[in-house]
Amino acid sequence: MKKLMTLAVVLASLPAIALAQDARSQAPPYCFDLTRVVDLAMTKERFASIASRPRQGSFQNTSLVLAGWKDCSLDGAATYTCDSSEMNTAEEAEKARAAILDQVKSCLGAGWAEAAERTSPNYVVLHNAVRPVAITLSTDQTENKKHVVRLTVFVRRN
Repeated sequence: MKKLMTLAVVLASLPAIALAQDARSQAPPYCFDLTRVVDLAMTKERFASIASRPRQGSFQNTSLVLAGWKDCSLDGAATYTCDSSEMNTAEEAEKARAAILDQVKSCLGAGWAEAAERTSPNYVVLHNAVRPVAITLSTDQTENKKHVVRLTVFVRRN
């Protein structure tokens, strides 16, 4: 009888385990690293531990590149930025920005919300009520006339 009850408990938990695994498999591949970037923004050193070779101006390469993103860099001590893959049209970039917004919200979880007063048709601002960190998702056009979504993590000053 004890084995039968154990088997019943195991079988009953299978749907929950499957759902949890399904939720993890649906998380974007950059989710874990994005949460690391946000956590680093909260440290005294900010992004110093992931800074690498200098670029032009105040930009530096970063050793922490989000999976599926490109041209990740640091701008000064408190700004991290990456571009999505290139798209042919602005409309594709707008759709991608909306999908990425949902992904980023699911990655970061509760406490993150859109800052409507700081959002415009070209970008969305997410902020955390208890952390002085914000994320913008904007669309931009590259030098070769392609379109990208730009993700920027920065430390809020206000």
